Amino acid sequence: MTQGLHYIAVEGPIGVGKTSLASLLAEEFNYRAALERAEDNPFLSTFYKDRSKYSFQTQLFFLLSRYQQQKEMLQQDLFQQGVVTDYIFAKDKIFALLNLLEDELRLYESVYNLLDGRILKPDLVVFLQASTDILLNRVKKRKIDYEKNLDEEYLERLSDAYSRFFFSYQETPLLVVNCSEMDFVEKPEDYKIILREILHMKTNKLEKHYVTISSK
Repeated sequence: MTQGLHYIAVEGPIGVGKTSLASLLAEEFNYRAALERAEDNPFLSTFYKDRSKYSFQTQLFFLLSRYQQQKEMLQQDLFQQGVVTDYIFAKDKIFALLNLLEDELRLYESVYNLLDGRILKPDLVVFLQASTDILLNRVKKRKIDYEKNLDEEYLERLSDAYSRFFFSYQETPLLVVNCSEMDFVEKPEDYKIILREILHMKTNKLEKHYVTISSK
């Protein structure tokens, strides 16, 4: 058990490597990996074809499924085995603000506000950033069918929305990693840079940290 870090969450826009890093950290610390299964959302493929028409259904499904997973985490003893997730619950609102119409957003927020106070906050959030061209290239490489209609303009808007959200984020300690020039999956030395920063931050749990890392 990594002292002080029982619950680590990895966040960032589509294609940045959230799930890969969360899986690596779970293996590193012998934690449970609680990974989001986006493919379980029955509206996702149609959302990418017509975002304006299917945004609300897609978002509400994600909100409720993320809440269910968070509720299950609350029932487990994180002091016996920690957990690493590839999302934070608050990320749901980033997508809602980006995609929903005004009337839809009001209804969505009424549900979100009922659920948000009931979930567990991470001990540390790792926010991964990358340039839009890098994100688009990584999305294309993984060849997920429902992502084939994902365009550069949407990815850029999403990346900007994440940056604005975490610029003022104050709920938990935060580690910001610029990984445009990193490959922590293929290059162990890049992964070790992130790991070293995470291990350092465990001694500063009560403070907020905004650390940007880049590697060539």
